[in-house]
Amino acid sequence: MQTNRLLKKENSIIRVFETKEEQAFIIDCIKKTMPKWVDISSIADYVECSETELLDSTDMQLWNYETLDAESRRFIHEHYTWIAGVLPFISDEKQRNKVISQIAFEQNISKQSIRNYLCLYLVYQNMTALAPKRVFIEKQLTKDEKNMRWALNKFFYNKNKNSLKTAYTMMLKEKYCDKSGVLLPEYPTFHQFRYYYEKHRNMQTYYISRNGIKNYQRNNRPLTGDGIQSFAPMVGVGMLDATICDIYLVDDLGNLVGRPILTACIDAYSGLCCGYSLTWEGGVYSLRNLMLNVITDKVEWCEKFGIKIQKQQWDCDRLPGTLVTDMGSEYKSETFEQIAELGVKVVNLPPYRPELKGAVEKFFDLIQESYKKHLKGKGVIEPDYQERGSHDYRKDACLTVNDFEKIILRCIIYYNANRIVDNFPYTEVMLTNGVKPYASEIWNWGKLQMGANLIPVESQRLILALLPRTKGKFTRFGLKVNKMRYHCDGYTEQYLKGDNVTVAYNPEDVSYVWLVEKGLYRSFQLIEGRYKDKSLDVVQSLQTSQKTMVKDAESDNIQAQIDLAKHIEAIANSVCGTSDVNIKNIRNTRKREQSKKHIDYVKDGVVNG
Repeated sequence: MQTNRLLKKENSIIRVFETKEEQAFIIDCIKKTMPKWVDISSIADYVECSETELLDSTDMQLWNYETLDAESRRFIHEHYTWIAGVLPFISDEKQRNKVISQIAFEQNISKQSIRNYLCLYLVYQNMTALAPKRVFIEKQLTKDEKNMRWALNKFFYNKNKNSLKTAYTMMLKEKYCDKSGVLLPEYPTFHQFRYYYEKHRNMQTYYISRNGIKNYQRNNRPLTGDGIQSFAPMVGVGMLDATICDIYLVDDLGNLVGRPILTACIDAYSGLCCGYSLTWEGGVYSLRNLMLNVITDKVEWCEKFGIKIQKQQWDCDRLPGTLVTDMGSEYKSETFEQIAELGVKVVNLPPYRPELKGAVEKFFDLIQESYKKHLKGKGVIEPDYQERGSHDYRKDACLTVNDFEKIILRCIIYYNANRIVDNFPYTEVMLTNGVKPYASEIWNWGKLQMGANLIPVESQRLILALLPRTKGKFTRFGLKVNKMRYHCDGYTEQYLKGDNVTVAYNPEDVSYVWLVEKGLYRSFQLIEGRYKDKSLDVVQSLQTSQKTMVKDAESDNIQAQIDLAKHIEAIANSVCGTSDVNIKNIRNTRKREQSKKHIDYVKDGVVNG
């Protein structure tokens, strides 16, 4: 289903903003209530509706912005400012309500007022709908002008993205032809049509109606804010992101592996690269690797690759107090958000706001530009790599991931300590102190200032905080986690009570799990030795195989039980039962029977053997 369409059914008119799977995000244009998600099946019998029909049904007139007086324009922009911050979150009800509450508090107005103006704008997709209710003096439209306005709304301002010429042709077909489809003698020219369009053109309406509101927010919305500096006034705001490097690598034997993933944490204030991760795996694994690198002593880290640096060139071994991410699934996962237990605040940026993470985007661009010009013909990808008939850059690959990581390290060291930051907003204090225009110098100065937010964390504590978690249960047989049993001294009472608890585990080795209690971690050891040192996937595979084997043997077991019952019944039925049983002298009878069954094993086994 196309989005940003008007649909009608009887006296109801709706506008569809977005569709996702079997859901549609709509607003009731007649009632003007807040937009909501509904099943697509519930609006399947709706038919197309034009903008003109909407205006007629709601008795609404959208004014030409140029004809409005200054007071009306001020009123429009003031009220649009109230709702502008809500538009990026319009389809997320929880976040939308949160932003509305915040704006209502800041502007000292009611939340209902914001909702009313928001619905008004969403229904008509035009800022002039927010104009105050007063009588405007505007030139009365001629019949031709009304037809041109109708044609633009129906054929031009929609998802079909028709050209102006197509909209003009469709207008002539619908409004200036007789019943047999023959063009009438008098009709407006295309130049008149184009003049009317240019005179009344609204670029915001143009972008939203043809490309959708999300595309508008991402690619066309005016970027008038202060960007990163607005929420990163000091050192301690780390921006996280990942990219696939534009180079193919090989293994130690020369076999093609592919393109590695570079994940980085960039301080939004200074631009310093706090840490990086170069891996073949993405997701939470690369993030865990990145966080460990952020708190690593960089002098010691570089020495592992044969690179010597001075402490001040890359003096970062603490976590930023705030981590800013996009809406990627790995950043929104519960595993990564557990880092908040260390005192770190995780901020998820709204979608389609690339300017808010410009620092990390710029880092990736500069790093790739730094090495690509020197590695041409060695697996580096050129812009034409996806074009048909272009060179296969995979055949040029010759660097291993270890070689490439040395290159990345060199690029990061240059980026931090030698690249000139020419657009940094220097203060008088910084100029007085002679802070050089390098990211490392700005970082070293900034982390000593009031407001710097850096958190010292031990690597073991960080690893445990980022381990995945699951539910465990105390039983008489130990702490059961992932269908395995674990033990730790001092938990007898818990074994007997049978409480449910939260447990951190390592998917790569099930030998230990950690009970999470009030921010502390208590280690429990695996009881079942056959699973020791194995990964969770291997253990689950073994458990599944065992379960399958038992299930396969179930029918044979049932048959054996049936056969056993038959044999027992046959033996029992072959004996003639009697009620005249002599129960006297039982002891003598028992001794007599014992002598009959008694065997001298030494005599039979040694003498006769």
